[in-house]
Amino acid sequence: MPTINRLARVLGSLLEWFTVSLMVLLTLTVIVAVIARLMGASFSWYDEVAAIMLAWITYYGAALAALRRSHIGFDTVLLALPASVRMPAVLVGEGIVILFFVLMAKAGFEVLAILDGMMLTSLTWVPIQFTQSVIPIGAILFILGQLLSLPDYWAKTKAGISLEHAEIEEEVEMELAKNEGRA
Repeated sequence: MPTINRLARVLGSLLEWFTVSLMVLLTLTVIVAVIARLMGASFSWYDEVAAIMLAWITYYGAALAALRRSHIGFDTVLLALPASVRMPAVLVGEGIVILFFVLMAKAGFEVLAILDGMMLTSLTWVPIQFTQSVIPIGAILFILGQLLSLPDYWAKTKAGISLEHAEIEEEVEMELAKNEGRA
């Protein structure tokens, strides 16, 4: 387990760093484009690049959320199931999610093959394959995030621990600790 936890931490740090960097770059791109537009010199590449960056933020952020098990879930419903059904339900759910992203990665690679040789409209030196590579890469990272976080999720679900409630309780405890000094 320590190896899985170490891999999860490294992947989480990389995804976090990359996603935050993309967000900063997107923000700077928008600010520069707005200033240029106000000065009467609009960039032809701004819309296309901003849309691509937003897609990348979405895919890489989704993979980070998968690794942290932060996507919308129904663990209250899952935990309400009898113990004999709960863990098979986890396997079915995980299997469906992983199958979906395997199919998405496969389709993403097929799209990349179709786009071979095509370039962006506004930046004719940037291959569309590069910009659309986020589809299969994001799908693979999502699968990796699900698999790396599965052992901990499995153990907590088996023990009847809700990920949602644990997170809420942690936030409440932090707020209570912050407010103790004020009272």
